[in-house]
Amino acid sequence: MDLNSNNTYRKPKIAVLGAGSFGTAIANLVSENHPVYLYVRDELKLKNIAETRVNRQHQLSENILLSNKLPEIIEQCSLLFPIVPSANFRDFIKEIAPYINPQHTIIHGTKGFDVSKAPVNPQEENLLLEKKQINTMSEVLLEETVALKVGVIGGPNLALEISEGQPAAAVISSKFDSVFSEGSKALRSTRFQVLKSYDVIGTEVAGALKNIMAIGAGILHGMGFGLNARAMLISRGLNEIIRIGQVFGAQSDTFLGIAGIGDLIATCSSPLSRNFSLGNDLAKGKRLNEILESSQEVIEGVKTVMITKALANRYNLKIPITNKIFEVLFKALPVEKGIQHLMVYRNLPDIDFVV
Repeated sequence: MDLNSNNTYRKPKIAVLGAGSFGTAIANLVSENHPVYLYVRDELKLKNIAETRVNRQHQLSENILLSNKLPEIIEQCSLLFPIVPSANFRDFIKEIAPYINPQHTIIHGTKGFDVSKAPVNPQEENLLLEKKQINTMSEVLLEETVALKVGVIGGPNLALEISEGQPAAAVISSKFDSVFSEGSKALRSTRFQVLKSYDVIGTEVAGALKNIMAIGAGILHGMGFGLNARAMLISRGLNEIIRIGQVFGAQSDTFLGIAGIGDLIATCSSPLSRNFSLGNDLAKGKRLNEILESSQEVIEGVKTVMITKALANRYNLKIPITNKIFEVLFKALPVEKGIQHLMVYRNLPDIDFVV
């Protein structure tokens, strides 16, 4: 089913594949420059959005064409923005792979990891993952499709702020200048700046791992702690993120830019972040399962904590914040004790990474 608005007389050449909050925000940004497809899988949801022109509190631009005809969208469009949860990403890419050709440009916006070939169980006593068992979404795209021009969009992109027209910026990372050029032309406006990076893996790792620290920041907020505690979490958390990024082969300076510290500050400071809200709810006494069941969208940080813990175990990485968040989430550690343990953690240098 295609559901058009009155202002889509030109066929879009750009598509956003995924109608979550961030996907909808990206579609609205693109619509300021071009007609754009927004792929909505569920037909009932598609009809509802078409009738109201509202999706997840986002008012849709008239320049957005709604459709659930995935093959037709992909065959008509040269630039694709797949933005689906990491747990579903590989299966989704397998689904669209027959319609992808080497001329497509694909810029994903999924902030998480793929471990579909080596699933993790947080209750395992020896939780271990090799780096080769963890894929970023760009690696999934290159594995599952014939696409060559692949990139990622990252940075401090709280979806509702974008849809409200507030100033924001993002990084598009790719090995190819043409990917940045196409993505930038689609997204850039007087309220949305687009920056360039060649460190695809670094941008992806930064986007995934900041969700862990956002859970921690939400816990601090829920406990009633102030900005000193949050600043300590962000700065110490950045050390952990960079240390993990080095295992992936990321460039350390990427984490000091907008895809790293920029995204980290935004996500650790806003109740608009699902991961921050989860941490806040945990501190208020809610159970993890209760929070996850009531959430309308996937909270990526929960799975990322499991994966990162397993990776750190394998490579003997010191990541005390992540370890304590893991115990709070999966081992019933009270948040008060987790904070106490971190405050007495000894022999920590201020900076222990090389940029």
